[in-house]
Amino acid sequence: MVRSATNTGNRLFMYSPSFLKIIGFIVVILIFFIPIVRLIFLSFTSEGGLSLEHYYEVLHSPVTWRTLFNTLIIVTGSTILSVILGLLTAWLVAYTNIQNKKLLQAFIFLPFVIPSYITTLAWTQFMGVNGPVALLLNSLPGNLEPMNLYSLTGIILVMGFSHYPLVYLLTISVLRKIPRELEMAAKVSGGSRFTSFRKVTMPLALPGIASGGLLAFLASLDNFGIPAFLGIPANIRVLSTYIYEQIIGFGPSAFAKGATLSVILGIFAIIGTLIQWLLLRRSKQFETSREDHEPRIILSTKKRVIIESGLWFFLISTSLVPLLSMTSTSLIKAYGLDFSLQNISFKHYEFILFSSTKSQEAIQNSLKLASIITLVGLFIGTFIAYLRVRQPSFFNKTIEGMISIPYALPGTVLALAMIFTWLEPLPGWNPGIYGSIWIMYIAYFTRFLILQIRGSVTSLLQIDVSMEDAAMTSGASSYIKWRKILIPLILPGVLSGAFLVFLTALTELTVSSLLWSSGSETIGLVIFNFEQAGYTTHSTAFSTIILLLILVGFLAIFLIQKLWERKVFHNGNRD
Repeated sequence: MVRSATNTGNRLFMYSPSFLKIIGFIVVILIFFIPIVRLIFLSFTSEGGLSLEHYYEVLHSPVTWRTLFNTLIIVTGSTILSVILGLLTAWLVAYTNIQNKKLLQAFIFLPFVIPSYITTLAWTQFMGVNGPVALLLNSLPGNLEPMNLYSLTGIILVMGFSHYPLVYLLTISVLRKIPRELEMAAKVSGGSRFTSFRKVTMPLALPGIASGGLLAFLASLDNFGIPAFLGIPANIRVLSTYIYEQIIGFGPSAFAKGATLSVILGIFAIIGTLIQWLLLRRSKQFETSREDHEPRIILSTKKRVIIESGLWFFLISTSLVPLLSMTSTSLIKAYGLDFSLQNISFKHYEFILFSSTKSQEAIQNSLKLASIITLVGLFIGTFIAYLRVRQPSFFNKTIEGMISIPYALPGTVLALAMIFTWLEPLPGWNPGIYGSIWIMYIAYFTRFLILQIRGSVTSLLQIDVSMEDAAMTSGASSYIKWRKILIPLILPGVLSGAFLVFLTALTELTVSSLLWSSGSETIGLVIFNFEQAGYTTHSTAFSTIILLLILVGFLAIFLIQKLWERKVFHNGNRD
């Protein structure tokens, strides 16, 4: 009997990896894939069974076509603006001899790390009737007025300024990998600098530009904060805010209409992805393996100073000054007063931190959500990343692909998919997840896990597998291998991924706006409600607090990385 039991245990042990793989695959399908399928299925379902009734109703509404038109104009306009700004800044940093490039890059990334609804608040104060732009224009002759941000142009402008760092991020690396010999050959052949740029640089940089443009396109399509803050007061709807209005309207077919509009929103995302794929098919892959950080165009001192001044003016006026304007609004006693010493007060900060129950609950909820999702994602995401890097099988690639779907979808689409799945996971069974904070835990985990996986994959790719083999050959157990070899080497990259998950979850608004219930409000939602109710001084004070927390977080990550580099490189552990 003992022998039989031992044989059974050995069989279980022998088959356990396959068994665990099957269990993991089922869990991934249930959590990451089935919700999307249920959302699509509901959009084709009516009381009589499968039908196109909801599509017929939605597409015969003039409001829908006006919304589609607004969405198309705003997303296209902001993507074009993002590509122009991202490509220009990337080219200047990669090709010319301008100075202080690291500091310039920090300012370029500033709009990317700050939540878009905080950026929007900052811009509304910057361009408001009491903002610095209005004060400057009032001092000039003529009846000049600041741009009205509550318009299609205003939404395009703020979106473009918020998303161009995505294009910069993906383009600068490609530009630095273009072989400088090709550009020199074009010049030797008689081509001007513009001809070299048009015939050599642009075609070779197209993969980075197209990838960055696609990210900017998807980010604009997904964005809820900017059109909600600027579009709803001006009665300008886009698909993300129109879905939100349908769901909170609680009409008889609100969820079905929301599902139908979500499928249409998803079709927009697929069209954008197809355009990027077509561009990449026609692009040329010809690049060096290493990035060339040396400048290729040496500007004269006069030209360099002019370009640096223009670039710094653009960066400071589009990223720093709006934030300072928002902070100044949060410090005045009442909205509309001038910013002067006698009008300065900290009472709005006192209200947010010590008096407002909603604000305190929102801070607690967001901190709990972000902390738990980060901690769980840290272990699960790094484990999946390890399998993906060390065992790049079709199965593991499929798992990663499924996990990435919720992040690629617009947030409103994912939120609706979560509602349909967890409202009644099985026919006749309501576990009570929808309407509680637990659905937000599931939605956040589903949406942000891929960020941790990508951060951990990048770190693991830098570790040669021979180091693990050497440790195992020396008799080290798996625990010792991880504790002594892998964790010290991948720690900065893994922590950077974890910080990105924490930051994104802490300031999330799009998913929360459809999944929140009483007692589960988040930071983004309370700021949005303050602004919608007209309490601008409260919303700006709350946003400034979050902004300071973000800066403290970045400082902490920077210090950890510096300490790690000092410890690892000084001890020679890299070798």
